[in-house]
Amino acid sequence: MTRLSIVVPLLSAAVAMAADEWPQFRGPDGQGHVRGPAIPVTWSATDNVRWKTAIPGHGHASPVITGNVAWLITAVETPLSAAEQKKRLSKLKNSNGLEVSGKLSLQAVAVDIVSGKQLHVVELLQVAEPEPIHVLNSYASPTPVLAAGRLYVHFGTYGTVCLDTSTRKVVWRRTDINVDHQNGPGSSPIVWNDLLIVHCDGIDSQFVTALKLNDGSDQWKSRRSGKMNARPEFRKAYSTPVIVDVAGEDVLISPGADWTYAYDPATGRELWKEPYGQLGFSTVPRPVVGHGLVYVCTSYMKSRLLAVRYDSSGDRVAWQSDSQIPKKPSLMLVGDALYFVSDGGVATCLDALTGEQRWRQRLGGQYSASPIYAGKFVYFFSQDGKTTVIQPGTTFKKVAVNQLDEALMASPAAVNGALFLRGDKHLYCIQAGDDAAGS
Repeated sequence: MTRLSIVVPLLSAAVAMAADEWPQFRGPDGQGHVRGPAIPVTWSATDNVRWKTAIPGHGHASPVITGNVAWLITAVETPLSAAEQKKRLSKLKNSNGLEVSGKLSLQAVAVDIVSGKQLHVVELLQVAEPEPIHVLNSYASPTPVLAAGRLYVHFGTYGTVCLDTSTRKVVWRRTDINVDHQNGPGSSPIVWNDLLIVHCDGIDSQFVTALKLNDGSDQWKSRRSGKMNARPEFRKAYSTPVIVDVAGEDVLISPGADWTYAYDPATGRELWKEPYGQLGFSTVPRPVVGHGLVYVCTSYMKSRLLAVRYDSSGDRVAWQSDSQIPKKPSLMLVGDALYFVSDGGVATCLDALTGEQRWRQRLGGQYSASPIYAGKFVYFFSQDGKTTVIQPGTTFKKVAVNQLDEALMASPAAVNGALFLRGDKHLYCIQAGDDAAGS
């Protein structure tokens, strides 16, 4: 079977997007590649900022864009008193690194990408007593997906909602797909043909499910079949699946805890699974695909990078690497090279076919957001608001370092020569030229 030598498209023809749209987590191809005109290479809190707009609440989900409208999801919290927080945390067996909140209003926010004007705020769900989350997470972390005039939003155990973007009416809502995330929701949904596919990997239950786009009803549900760790807290995962083409048939590649699975996206039938070879849980990065391989990071405890042959029935692991592999940021595949940054700020380039290291360089800072490739450059976004731009190649070449005044936890979006960065409090539009002005 001939292996692919390029990144395969992840959206089926039924939901193919125009070049000026950013419909899902990591963009049109789900791999972080930016289409269309080049985006700026340099900016600051005032330079090349076309506008910045305050976003209510808190969330780490990326913006998704169609036409002139960017949609974001957010969680507006009712704060608890110190005494209430202490009481809630005292009920937890392990409260290390966790936060609790009061009542939540889970919302979708629409922003005009030309002017930066906030157009609409639509409440999708209310949560009376949410589960605790990790201090680095939010209640609105999964990135929604746009398809055919509808916004599909997955808040994990709190609910899945379909919103008509024209009428701003809820088409359907599901609140009965429940797992214990322990650290809050994280997996983003994807659209395949007429189905919405979501990961549900909690400490209590682990499965993948597909809902019909038109009414949210169940199409299939597939439980994780691999042997799980004896400790429930090591069974959770937060990754987003990808679709690959194998001999003309679509296959869903779905990383969970301890295993990566392949399913028939039409039926949920398990096709194969591959173990990580070590403890691998809280899996976050979305896989990248090319050269007949899917590149999977296993995340915690120590992250391992596996290059898995998805079109072979023999030995599936082509190579693996255990050095400075990210736990949260996804990888970037450009040609025959893999570029990535570890959570602790060490950037690496590997040969995508062999795993051989080409270079390694410390960038500094902490990283959660996934990188993008735009024009001729790779962009890495740190939690302290710093973006490092590099030129791909066999040696490290730094092009620019750009600083904003807000934390960057969400992965970016980019359309029509503009870069959209979701900070802790604002959505920024970064764009060069006469239209860019200080905020």
